[in-house]
Amino acid sequence: TGKTAFGGVITSISVAAMFLTTIFPFFSYVLPICAGILMIVANEELGMSWSFGIYSAVSVISLLILADKEAAIMYIVIFGYYPIIKGKIEHLGKVFALILKLIICNTAFVISYYIIIKIFGFSGEEFDEFGKYTIPMLIILSNILFLLTDFILSVLSELYKKRIKKHIGRIFK
Repeated sequence: TGKTAFGGVITSISVAAMFLTTIFPFFSYVLPICAGILMIVANEELGMSWSFGIYSAVSVISLLILADKEAAIMYIVIFGYYPIIKGKIEHLGKVFALILKLIICNTAFVISYYIIIKIFGFSGEEFDEFGKYTIPMLIILSNILFLLTDFILSVLSELYKKRIKKHIGRIFK
């Protein structure tokens, strides 16, 4: 029951963070990252299978209730599951891990924008304003955002393990 309660708490906080995109639409990328950061805690305390359950619940709920579907898609295709698999990827060696991370990042962003354009009817007319450099700039900025997020996840994961884990573990075990 402790794991279920803890999973419910993480799920509800993640959904609340995602719901804030309705109030603050300019945080369409930041709030899914914040919701994803909670997966560090879930993965550390509950394990990978529970974390994927929480990720699935937050993904479905976000798609159903959020007005900002772009934020929900970004959570689903990258920011929700990446903190769960990040540790496994990093055991592969620095160079291979970096290459794999960038492949995951670019694949996820291509999939997300394809979904946003094709399924949700984004016209792409906004791209015309900035000219032919829009797509390359989006790719570069997406990679920078992802690498920054990866660094932040590493720092927060270490902080959690060293300073917070012992307190959380006592509450829910």
